[in-house]
Amino acid sequence: MNNKNVLLIIDMQQEDSFVLENLDTVIANTSTLLDTARRQQIPVIYTRHVNSADGSDLPRGEPRASDGGPSSYRAGTRQVQIIAQLAPQSGEWVLDKRRYSAFHRTDLDARLKASGIDTLIICGVLTDVCVLGSVFDAFALGYQVRLVSDACTTTTLAGHHSALLIMANWVYALEILTSDQCRRAMEGRDH
Repeated sequence: MNNKNVLLIIDMQQEDSFVLENLDTVIANTSTLLDTARRQQIPVIYTRHVNSADGSDLPRGEPRASDGGPSSYRAGTRQVQIIAQLAPQSGEWVLDKRRYSAFHRTDLDARLKASGIDTLIICGVLTDVCVLGSVFDAFALGYQVRLVSDACTTTTLAGHHSALLIMANWVYALEILTSDQCRRAMEGRDH
């Protein structure tokens, strides 16, 4: 692994309106990735899905609460906060986004390119939505992607595995690693 890497943690937030498979394991694996990235001085970027409280930025068909605002990821609520065990440290960037992909209408691509980053180590939720969208956009923008399979999850194992298969099939040169393999790679060891 080179020094042009970044650990991109997708939407590991307090949202609790749906059950995620193996979430405790995913949090533990993400925590160990964070520890390794910090020790190796690999930059860390968090994304948060945040919808305007009044619902003015919701896409057509997005579920709404009775007051017309978003039914999930509502700005100003604990739902949008990063899970406490994975809390960002000083100097780590938290990127708020309004859509699934971390690249959609954000300055992520420009900031990565300005920093000389060419490889994204991606983990987070939901495997079949925000992770999938971010991986496809990263690939389209020319980044090398390392996806950490056991540091991602979604609402069903079938959805998780289906998304992994879709990405493996269509994102050429995608590396799908376990958290153990990824940690060894970040440390420059055989993986």
